Amino acid sequence: MTTRKLQRIGVAAIVSIAMAYPAFVLLFTWAHVAVSNLPGGRHGPLDAYRHTLASAVVAYTLGAPVVEVVTGIMERGSKDSNRMDRHNNRIGAAIGARAGNFSDIEPAVADQIASGMVNATKSNQITWLPESRWRKGMAW
Repeated sequence: MTTRKLQRIGVAAIVSIAMAYPAFVLLFTWAHVAVSNLPGGRHGPLDAYRHTLASAVVAYTLGAPVVEVVTGIMERGSKDSNRMDRHNNRIGAAIGARAGNFSDIEPAVADQIASGMVNATKSNQITWLPESRWRKGMAW
């Protein structure tokens, strides 16, 4: 095999892995979101659950610093919803970083959601916006 062909195979493998990882995180997260029965669509408990769970998965598999970088890119706005997402992503990153096993992640996130509240101010408490600001649907 030529060097050029090996390079192409290597690039194809890297691209495949790079695409597979986000798909894994999204599929895992959305599979749980779909059966969660949480209210709130966007900006409510369901949104908080989605952000916290995805961040926990990323922190467990790649490390909390990766969550910080992605959050910095995706949630750099100054809206209440951006602040809420940054807050919940930090909590998710902490959950993922301290999880002993992958199977510990979702129950820990669900426990945090159960003790969350509207406009929580504690750094370790999940937050969401008031019900009047919720948007229907499970998607972003």
